[in-house]
Amino acid sequence: MEKDEIVLVDTSSWVEALRSSGRLDIRERVRNLLLNAQACWCDMVAVELWNGARGDYEKKRLMELEKQITCLPTTFEIWQLARSLAQKCRKAGHTVPSADLVIAACGLSHNVFIEHCDEHFDLIMSAAKTF
Repeated sequence: MEKDEIVLVDTSSWVEALRSSGRLDIRERVRNLLLNAQACWCDMVAVELWNGARGDYEKKRLMELEKQITCLPTTFEIWQLARSLAQKCRKAGHTVPSADLVIAACGLSHNVFIEHCDEHFDLIMSAAKTF
């Protein structure tokens, strides 16, 4: 990954990074992405984070993040790709969460790396290789 490439940070990694008790390796990776202005998200990640936000501190932190990181657009084509990924995953015998399908499709469509700690993305990317 090049120093100036943006990285789509999945909800799973944001949760670890924002928790004081989160996994140190993930916290460091996300911290470095933020420091290098490489971290981005998409609307689905933002929705998941806002849905899980508890208390004023977490809400304030999300508002700060919204001001500083890029939100990749989720286009009609991304929704179409998410549907195709869902079909490929089911054909391979895997049912994965819809939100993960949309996030993966967004990353694939924008040709960016997805920072995650969720095994569903490995399944989705494996299915995506069958295109």
